[in-house]
Amino acid sequence: MTNGRKPAGRMDLNHLHLHVRNLDRAQRFYESYFRFRERVRHGDILFLRNTSGFDLALAPNPTLFSFPEWFHFGFRLGSARAVRKLHSRMNSEGVKVHDIEEHSDYVTFRCMDSDGYAIEVYWE
Repeated sequence: MTNGRKPAGRMDLNHLHLHVRNLDRAQRFYESYFRFRERVRHGDILFLRNTSGFDLALAPNPTLFSFPEWFHFGFRLGSARAVRKLHSRMNSEGVKVHDIEEHSDYVTFRCMDSDGYAIEVYWE
């Protein structure tokens, strides 16, 4: 329910918090493939930020949660070529990737990160 008012100003989704089994391995994955860089550590939580200003918080937890099969998060790239290039690189480096889907108005593929989280990579 709302009071009929719109939120003031711009509002962006700006962070995601993931539990990971191995913090260093997860950090390497997101830095290598999605241009994240270490921003700060608070206790055992590592905060990464990408070139768009999106923050990814990684917290160590040996027991991961189960998510529905449809659950995923995504990264939109700047071109169809960039999607194809990343797919090729991830595939050649042993990342679990699904086949690319090519459509007239978008190109997409899904992959799994080092902890089994489903990620969609796409351009539209």
